Amino acid sequence: MTTTALDIKKNSYNSGEAASRRPFPHILYYLFMIVISCFYAYPILWLILSSFRENREIFSSPFALPEQINLQNWSKAWTVGNMSTYASNSVIVTSVTVAGILLFASLAAFAFSKLRFRGSSLLMLLFVFGLFMPLQSFFIAQSYIFEQLNLKDSYMGLILPYIGTGLPLAIFLLKAYLDSIPKELLEAARIDGCGDWRMYGRIILPLLIPNMATVGIFSALNAWNELLLAMLYIQDDSLKTIPVGLLAFSSRYMTDYKLLFSALAMITLPMIIVYLFFHRYIVAGLTEGALK
Repeated sequence: MTTTALDIKKNSYNSGEAASRRPFPHILYYLFMIVISCFYAYPILWLILSSFRENREIFSSPFALPEQINLQNWSKAWTVGNMSTYASNSVIVTSVTVAGILLFASLAAFAFSKLRFRGSSLLMLLFVFGLFMPLQSFFIAQSYIFEQLNLKDSYMGLILPYIGTGLPLAIFLLKAYLDSIPKELLEAARIDGCGDWRMYGRIILPLLIPNMATVGIFSALNAWNELLLAMLYIQDDSLKTIPVGLLAFSSRYMTDYKLLFSALAMITLPMIIVYLFFHRYIVAGLTEGALK
């Protein structure tokens, strides 16, 4: 016991002594990380500062601090750009999309990982193949089907393709985590009389919460910022989402940059706040399966 304690004390002393002998690598590491952080954070800071300026300031001194904080840009952008309607539509589409992806992906991951049925490997391969399919490859067929089903100019015209394109990555991440869960846990639940649905609700779903937080954040970012499908399938102005609504600030001959930057800041900040609030769950969800 005494020898072990002395060894631990000696190792900690050696570690501290080694760290004290390497101050410069630590300083260089922190300096490097500060420079990288500034490199990524500066565009967002520049966007927010530009949203308080006049167009004259943006062109004459684009990298200087604003002469005064003009909050009227934000209120004018919200009113002129009809942002309340676009924001409501984005919230509806994003919320239903995230809920659909989490529900279907968790069910599919449970089935592919813990249930045995014919054709499961082929179906999983098809979902993985969806990760490599470019979005433009199914526009024509999808547009024709939506035209026949009268889904254009409706929320479902965006929600269905958003769920479809988000499922492959979500299933892949959730299944990778479920594969790391020991099968003895589920076998014990079987012995206690758990059926498939009860096992999903009582055991699988609570275990998946950190990973579902990760999937939910990425799915929300994709749905909130998506522009191409929103432009193709939504022509009714009352159903347009925020990315399409931003085009109202720019025309062929003129762009009102102060209002455009204000609108961009208003739709960017909520996603940053959501990410900062859930970032520990995102990191845990990405690494938890790998550490099992």
